[in-house]
Amino acid sequence: MDKKFAVVLPAGGLGKRMGGNIPKQLMLLGGKPVYRYCLETFLQMDEIVEVVMAVPADWKSHFENELFAKESERCDAVKNCESLTPEMRAKLKIVVGGAERWQSVENGVNALTSGAEYVLVHDVARPFVSKEIILDVCNTLVTKGACLVAKPAVDTIKIAADGRVEKTIDRNTVWMAQTPQAARIDLLKKLYARIAAEPLNFVPTDEASILEFFGEPVYIVKGAAANDKLTTPEDFEIFANRAK
Repeated sequence: MDKKFAVVLPAGGLGKRMGGNIPKQLMLLGGKPVYRYCLETFLQMDEIVEVVMAVPADWKSHFENELFAKESERCDAVKNCESLTPEMRAKLKIVVGGAERWQSVENGVNALTSGAEYVLVHDVARPFVSKEIILDVCNTLVTKGACLVAKPAVDTIKIAADGRVEKTIDRNTVWMAQTPQAARIDLLKKLYARIAAEPLNFVPTDEASILEFFGEPVYIVKGAAANDKLTTPEDFEIFANRAK
């Protein structure tokens, strides 16, 4: 594949549902911080030429120390993490995230400098994204257009109001959104400019919702349970077993 792909990793959230006094992406999972799993996966792929991670402002120096400090200078808290190779470091940039997730992604997109044509956006709280899924997203981007990873619903889906079921949805039409979500970089920048000129009347929860709002087609790449999001302490126990 001769196309160039960049990645934005929004890691600006504080993971309040997880509890604790540090962002969940910095909690240790199988001996290393949660965010390192997907970061290393992307940095190891030749198809990915640039990775920008958007982090909380108060934690930017912490991330920089973990990822860019020389081995002899690294803090004790991360001594169990291997250093990134020089090639991996050369691909990586860290920026400050925004107030909302979509604004963190915008900051990341605007920081891209590699000349890549496409960008994949991935939640660092989905540590076990596979290279196969990433390549499927890249292929879909090139052959079809903007896309997102999603799992088909396996449960019966009910719509309810005031605690009472109103109707049942055909689960064959329901997909559970995951990431990466991806699009052409110039398209996202164009849409961000439109939002700046005329702010949205809702808070987008993902890139697909922005693309959908502006009438852009979004294609589905089939996801997997291993790509689920780490959200609660219970999830953390499940994911710790996967990390072994």
